[in-house]
Amino acid sequence: MSRPAVPAVPPWLAHAFRAQREPVPWNAVCRGALAAGPSLLAGMLLGRTALGVLAAIGAMLAGINDRPGGRRASVRRLGVPAAAGAAGLLVGTYAGQGLTAVPLTLVLTALGLAAGGISAVGPVASAAGTQLLVAAAVGAGMPAADPGWQRALAFLAGAGWLLALRLALPTPGSLAGDFRFDGERAAVAGVYDAIAALVEAAGGPHATARRAALTAALDHAQDALAGPRLRGHAASAAERRLHARFAAALPLAEAATALCWAGEPVPTRAARGPRRLAAAVRADTGPGPLPAPHLPPARLRAPGAPPVLPALRALDDALLRAAEAFDRGEGAHRGLPVRRRGTRRALRAALGAGGREYGLRVALCFGASAAIAQALHHARWYGPHTHWYWLPATAVFLVKPDLGPLASRVLCRAAGTVLGALVFAGLAAALPRPAGLIALVAVCGALIPVATRHFAALTAVVTVLVLALVMAGGEPQASAGRIGETLLACALVLVVGHLPMPGERGGGVRDRLAAAGGAAHAYLLHVLGPPGHEHTAESGDHAGRRVPYGESGESGDRAERWTSGGGPDDRAERWALRREAYRTLAEARTAISHAAAELPALARHTEGTDAVAEALERLVDTTTACAVHLDDTGRLTPRHLRRLREALAELERLERRGVRVPLPAAA
Repeated sequence: MSRPAVPAVPPWLAHAFRAQREPVPWNAVCRGALAAGPSLLAGMLLGRTALGVLAAIGAMLAGINDRPGGRRASVRRLGVPAAAGAAGLLVGTYAGQGLTAVPLTLVLTALGLAAGGISAVGPVASAAGTQLLVAAAVGAGMPAADPGWQRALAFLAGAGWLLALRLALPTPGSLAGDFRFDGERAAVAGVYDAIAALVEAAGGPHATARRAALTAALDHAQDALAGPRLRGHAASAAERRLHARFAAALPLAEAATALCWAGEPVPTRAARGPRRLAAAVRADTGPGPLPAPHLPPARLRAPGAPPVLPALRALDDALLRAAEAFDRGEGAHRGLPVRRRGTRRALRAALGAGGREYGLRVALCFGASAAIAQALHHARWYGPHTHWYWLPATAVFLVKPDLGPLASRVLCRAAGTVLGALVFAGLAAALPRPAGLIALVAVCGALIPVATRHFAALTAVVTVLVLALVMAGGEPQASAGRIGETLLACALVLVVGHLPMPGERGGGVRDRLAAAGGAAHAYLLHVLGPPGHEHTAESGDHAGRRVPYGESGESGDRAERWTSGGGPDDRAERWALRREAYRTLAEARTAISHAAAELPALARHTEGTDAVAEALERLVDTTTACAVHLDDTGRLTPRHLRRLREALAELERLERRGVRVPLPAAA
């Protein structure tokens, strides 16, 4: 007797129960414990409790952005949002003091429109937009006798204190090399570990997932090493050594991706070299003996010898070059593949379809929530306290798409607020004041780095922390009011999130797919040459003569316009283009995953985009395999050509089916 089928959990509900699984970041936990609580204590000791509360809020928001990575990169990741938050607090304070309800609502709505558009530029810009709006709501809705500039400085002081701790404190347990670069060392070592894992998975069912993990590791290391600096290059020997070791990982990553594309198992010893390089990076030492190389290139192979994958020979060659770079110490490299995003590109992202759609929704949610909060405030619904900032501040976090799908965010926010408010209500009745409240703020600050793994947990911790700060500032216990305001904000954002907007829905996903398509196109052009070139087939029906892509007629008119060229002369540029192609694809994949987990009324607007991302990934994987093969033999096989034609034809079929996503112009 068969068991009845268990109904599948809807994606929008399943996403609410997902949590990141990572080791506890003890260094961030220590910084969090030393940031918000001591900031509040300093304000109290100086007799400026209100400013101490704002400093603790600045430290709390900076703690949410305190993620693993390099110290120099943390200057931008923590400092830019903190500066935006101080500006928002300044504007909100003076607007709240000098404007009546209607003009104030219009000002906050305009801020929401600008911050929403800016958030489409990237993660740091998104964090800056969030802090700008949250601080503006706090400045306008939390009346105080202190002038706006003092409040802004207090906010900056709290965030700056956490940033100073990030720059000064060594990572617990990290004693190898210069501790200033322990985050960078861990990130680069993670790249070599990811390369080894991909080599081990080649030819198996987990190869695709390992290739995605390698992309994430490379993105993380690239961000960790590319922080702002006074000079245009790495100044210290330790940093130059890390840059050289990251650069040495790029050809290894390329060869490992080509092995994954080939789909054939490789000897287990092939992964030992990257593992030893990872250990050498972590210990800041030399790599020691590495595995012997495999068979020589095809042109040097003896007649009758078993064939060896060109990607495996490329892995051996890259491993030997990496060993040389490690032995040289600092090494000479041609620079890191840095993402160059100028003002013009940032403006295009902010003013594009994704930026406009997000900006309109943020403006509507933020402005409407501020208007409702002020109406409730003037109607005395808030009771004895006069703070009305919680409703618009909650709406800001709920409307952010990079925190997950809308339904998941709403569920997590509601559950986290209820849990946090109930926990604080119990603690407030038992803790002594003010010492107990200061200790509670310190504990919550330490929990934030762990709670960021799940939005509900983060909401619960932040709710307890903010309620403790409000009570420390002299206000009565406000747990019940916070629950009511949060549920009201959830309902508002759900309604606004489903309202029709000018233009096409899903603009953010389509913008990211367009960027991924353009990056894939640039990478393909660089590896195979411009349209009009031909290549020499290595074997099969076309062996020994020049063959255009479309000769077999398998891929239609689009593929016939493409041909392959020789290998590129500038490998550094090739690796930079490859990095950008995989990175933009990863960003598109994340956006598509979030969109697919929305409620059906929203998810239908991005149907089919996952198929486009998969086709682009196959195209980029095949381009990487072509690059490695051209380096080894100078010609392509019929298999490479067939896979290229199939990927391009799949993109064309998706376009004909009505998946309205910008594709590479010449594809």
